[in-house]
Amino acid sequence: MPETPAPRQQGRGAVRGLALRLHFYAGLFVGPFLLIAALTGGLYAIAPAIENFVDRDVLFVDSEGPAKPLSEQVAAGVAQRPDLTLNAVSPAPAPGETTRVLFTDPTLGESLRRSVFVDPVTARPVGEEVVYGSSGALPFRTWISQLHRHLHLGEPGRLYSELAASWLWLIALAGLVLWVRRVRARRQRDSARWLFVPNLAQGARERRLNWHAAVGVWILPAALILSATGLTWSAYAGANIEKLREDLSWTTPVVETALPGSAAAEHSGHAGHHGGAVTTHTVPAERIRQLDVVDATAVEAGVTGPAEISIPADDHTAFVVKERRLPGVLSADSVSVDGATGAVVQLLPYSDWSLMAKLANWGIQLHMGLLFGLLNQLLLLAAAIGLVTVIVRGYLMWWRRRPTRDAGWFTFGRPPRRGALRRSIPLAVPVLAAALLIGWFAPVFGVSLLTFLVVDIAVGLVQRARASA
Repeated sequence: MPETPAPRQQGRGAVRGLALRLHFYAGLFVGPFLLIAALTGGLYAIAPAIENFVDRDVLFVDSEGPAKPLSEQVAAGVAQRPDLTLNAVSPAPAPGETTRVLFTDPTLGESLRRSVFVDPVTARPVGEEVVYGSSGALPFRTWISQLHRHLHLGEPGRLYSELAASWLWLIALAGLVLWVRRVRARRQRDSARWLFVPNLAQGARERRLNWHAAVGVWILPAALILSATGLTWSAYAGANIEKLREDLSWTTPVVETALPGSAAAEHSGHAGHHGGAVTTHTVPAERIRQLDVVDATAVEAGVTGPAEISIPADDHTAFVVKERRLPGVLSADSVSVDGATGAVVQLLPYSDWSLMAKLANWGIQLHMGLLFGLLNQLLLLAAAIGLVTVIVRGYLMWWRRRPTRDAGWFTFGRPPRRGALRRSIPLAVPVLAAALLIGWFAPVFGVSLLTFLVVDIAVGLVQRARASA
């Protein structure tokens, strides 16, 4: 009589079987979406560097000398577009760069503004472009960003990126489980370096597997971070993440903008968040002149990095000066200033943010390739290339596993054996509970997982019927 496997051995076998099946099916069906996300993400990672070259005519100037007062630069921008509503100004970050005078344009979409670029030395406009988001992306980088986000298909297209982000972490961790078990079984049990070093002394199939797994381990940290941060931008899981952050007080804090003694200050603690949008095309000249005092006050208060100054909608609201999301800028200090008196209404240094708010901000900057500047962009590009090679090798291994004797061209490799959860009830209960919880929190993940199960059950029934026949 054959010996019954010990419960611990059954559990380990069930874990491996479940990881193998998840890695196979999720990789097979989600792989194309991950491949698109990796290709567009690699291009998105280096887009800031390309943007500096493509749009150098509006980003950089050759003028030398002291800069004109900020109010004069803004007045020049307003004179160029008097038909639009002045929204904000971003002073030139460094000598040789331009100042952005930003306008609200009703003909543009969400998160888009029109910017007049002004030479700070001569106070003359050098061009205008549409900019996007908190990083002020210009049209080229915006096009790449939208390609990566939803393939220029609008809201329905966001499902592709959410599907990729929802599954990337699970595929990566399941692959890690399989590779660790394989290394422990066939190599040195006490050396973790074998996880990162493919064994090239074996046959072609083993070499493909080793490269697939080793590269997967190299890019694992990036894959987990990109998956988590990508979900924050998603439609359905992103909404749940935002609600969770609000419930736990992990949201990004904002400064008080209602001036003392105003009606807004009496009714709201954060009236006119970020200065609000000016409701008419005409901004009083006096309010524009106040920008010089506001800018100087912000620097004295410690907001010394490249910043954006939001123009208030009325005389009862403060100007808001907040550091911009630019390459290599790790903080986001902000301050609200009374334009009439130059007094600080509230200072909000980045050090006062909660830890989770800081981590969220750093994660987003890392995903955008802005956290460490060019180094960040190159690391993301390397991770994207690594992910592409992992996906391609995975499909190649699946294709090479197909039966070739008496088989047609469209015969595919067999999937791993099913039934891992049925063989281990102690494993099945927490796995099903986790699947329900994650599926509820990330609906695209839940629906796709249910689809995989339906397909798997259908395939099993067809195979069973054929075997019976």
